[in-house]
Amino acid sequence: MRGFGNNHGVARGVPQCQHFGNPLASIRYSAQQKSPMKKKLLIIEDEAPLAKQLKWSLNSDYAVTIAGSARQARSLIESRTYPVITLDLGLPPFPDTPQEGFQLLGEIPSLSPHSKVIVITGNSERENAIKAIGLGAADFCSKPIDVKVLEIILSRAYRIHELEEANRTLERESSATGRLCGMLGVSEPMKRLFERIRQVSATDYPVLITGESGTGKEMVAHAIHSLSHRSSKPMVIINCVAIPEALLESELFGHEKGAFTGAVSRKIGRFEHAQEGTVFLDEIGDMPLTLQVKILRFLQEGTIERVGGCSTIRLDARVVAATNVDLEKAVREGTFREDLYHRLNVIPLSIPSLRERPEDIVVLAQHFLRQEGTGLLSEGRGLTFSRDAIAALAGHSWPGNVRELQNCIRRAVTLADAVVGPKHLGLGPPEDSLHPLEEPADLTLQAARDLAEIKAVRHALLRTGNNISQAARLLDISRPTLHDLLRKHAILVR
Repeated sequence: MRGFGNNHGVARGVPQCQHFGNPLASIRYSAQQKSPMKKKLLIIEDEAPLAKQLKWSLNSDYAVTIAGSARQARSLIESRTYPVITLDLGLPPFPDTPQEGFQLLGEIPSLSPHSKVIVITGNSERENAIKAIGLGAADFCSKPIDVKVLEIILSRAYRIHELEEANRTLERESSATGRLCGMLGVSEPMKRLFERIRQVSATDYPVLITGESGTGKEMVAHAIHSLSHRSSKPMVIINCVAIPEALLESELFGHEKGAFTGAVSRKIGRFEHAQEGTVFLDEIGDMPLTLQVKILRFLQEGTIERVGGCSTIRLDARVVAATNVDLEKAVREGTFREDLYHRLNVIPLSIPSLRERPEDIVVLAQHFLRQEGTGLLSEGRGLTFSRDAIAALAGHSWPGNVRELQNCIRRAVTLADAVVGPKHLGLGPPEDSLHPLEEPADLTLQAARDLAEIKAVRHALLRTGNNISQAARLLDISRPTLHDLLRKHAILVR
């Protein structure tokens, strides 16, 4: 059962094959004609001739280290320097059984949590392969080993490790940067928004926040207030849709005793409660025209009148408004006053949708997973995302934006036990899985390279929301080179 298959020859010194193990490296080679640094690979194999053959076959692409026993392997794995490990289940002192291999496989997550393990097993031992996958192995390769097949499996494993490491890096960066008053974002659009908020907070001018539903307009308003000199004073939130129109004026500006039936005493309005602080008018686009006049008067003169009152009350309160309505269109249609629009729109702030900042999706998901998991799970239990869950998160369009993402994670925390998978998230397949790449049965090296290029390009476009410039930077190639790849593989960018 040990050894290679008949088709194990790999040409030496052939440039187009040297970078086959890494999809991104294949693209870099064709674009820049330079070799990438070899990736570390640990091969755990007790049969010396087979281990030597594997090292010889893979040495052009990987920095291979051989371990002949579980004991020797443990000390190497503990160094946490091997992204991918191949593990022969038959190890001494019981080389004819998978006992020692399974035991080591169970220990690897604690020795090197992020390493991807590829189990090597006999062709007739499929049940062992399935069990190994259940114990955490990333993939398996059957004996006799076909090097071309093993290289494809290795390429996949390294790519998964790279994606997960990139997500971990983003998460680490966000713990020190990318946060502002409870908001989280490491993407360029959010960095620009955070800087704009800091600038806006230093003034007292009205602010108009626009953005799709669920993008976090109220959190932006809180940030503006918290960073301003008014932060020690009240921030009063008024949802212009939640209050019935008949009561809205009284709620905003208060009323005098006897102003209408039921007004048995004077009531202080919400604007007065915000004295020296901030008034946040949420959903301002749905405010009735009759009330818009009174808001305009306050913005112009800084005064209000209670319903049924005859005295003018001067207030010092900053107005921050938000809407997901196209106010310019509303002005044209006559449902929103043009003069009020211009008074509110002194400092416009536009919040990007989640699909416009795909780099933030997994970072936010990890944040929500920790946040929600702390509240719902018993002490000592933790949740993690499977790689399929990460792909589903990254591939979803998120029409409900951050609010939809948070609710999705809340649902997953409720349903999952330890590992959150796509079924717990309730998401469909990721966008790139809607067009799966079928691997030919007779896969040549050129076909494998083309397949790797297509996968790498599709993933880069998915991660960057089809932004060609950002995708080219992610792949470490030029824009013209990426355009050539798009034409070569007939990849359409929507």
